[in-house]
Amino acid sequence: MTPSSLFSKPAWTGIVVCAIVLALLPVCNLAFPEGSALHVSSYTIALVGKFMCYAMAALALDLVWGYTGILSLGHGVFFALGGYAHGMYLMRAIGHDGVYQSDLPDFMVFLNWKAYPWYWWMTEHFWFAMLLVVLVPGLLAFVFGYFAFRSRIKGVYFSIITQAMTFAFMLLFFRNDTGFGGNNGFTDFKRILGFTITAPGTKAALYLATLALLLGALLLCRLIVTSKLGRVLQGVRDSESRLMFIGYNPLWFKLFVWTLSAVICGVAGALYVPQVGIINPSEMSPANSIEMVIWAAVGGRGTLLGPIIGAFTVNGLKSWFTAAFPDLWLYALGLIFILVTLFLPQGILGLAQKLKKRDAPPAGEAASKEAA
Repeated sequence: MTPSSLFSKPAWTGIVVCAIVLALLPVCNLAFPEGSALHVSSYTIALVGKFMCYAMAALALDLVWGYTGILSLGHGVFFALGGYAHGMYLMRAIGHDGVYQSDLPDFMVFLNWKAYPWYWWMTEHFWFAMLLVVLVPGLLAFVFGYFAFRSRIKGVYFSIITQAMTFAFMLLFFRNDTGFGGNNGFTDFKRILGFTITAPGTKAALYLATLALLLGALLLCRLIVTSKLGRVLQGVRDSESRLMFIGYNPLWFKLFVWTLSAVICGVAGALYVPQVGIINPSEMSPANSIEMVIWAAVGGRGTLLGPIIGAFTVNGLKSWFTAAFPDLWLYALGLIFILVTLFLPQGILGLAQKLKKRDAPPAGEAASKEAA
């Protein structure tokens, strides 16, 4: 499947229609009262907003896995770091409304902290927190990727060390003395930019911001994969040694796409936190990073649109399973991954493409019909 086939006129029509439908959901929540047939509940708005954050993370993963052949099992750490960077601002915005009515967050007062640690400097400013959302995951990815790619670590070995990285960060953030809330993390947010975070209008604004940034990330990734840079990235995926033979240095191409992917993932985490209302070290668990891989695989990796579809599909099933059969979800998730690997190696989009080709008339038959 080429990028052009997945972004044909019908595909763009579908994207626009889906975007309009998603944009109308918060309007229906605000404009129509509860009990109305057109009313959309606040729960649904929060749930779909969360799914869009997951879709952005899956899109970021697809950029490095589907197009560059770099399988990361540690993207959860970038997602969580973006969330923590935004969460630091949200915790400081609580002000004296906490339980202890202190300038410090409640967890710091409880742990007998006397002042903010140095790395909380300037986090009371929204613009600085947004800068951290981009810089912290991006800098970690750049440093980690530089040493890994320079050492020619690839394949399963790279996947293992990315998983080790996210596990190490999870253990670090579980500690109370790191100043990030320990196992409880950040929660009980009150305001964002002066607006009450639980107000319907604020939730709608966060939802629409998430939708806009998801579409922006999709367009950016599409621009990359259809450019000369995208062809080089696919060359890295298909035959890195041949690419080196004709004069390209894969290090900087891999480092660029790896860092960009981490930044997109961090932005997704920053959007996730105010809508869900909590961020804790469990978001860095290796299982979360593996789930991102499953989203991309289910939708169809190397397609950009597929991981977005996969994120919505898998998380929609997760929401239903955890409500109806809470003990069976992990078994269902494993079964989904096995079935997709065996029978749908190109995911949902790959299946759709096969069905479309099967229903289309043969080239010769189509030509004879046109001649007639």
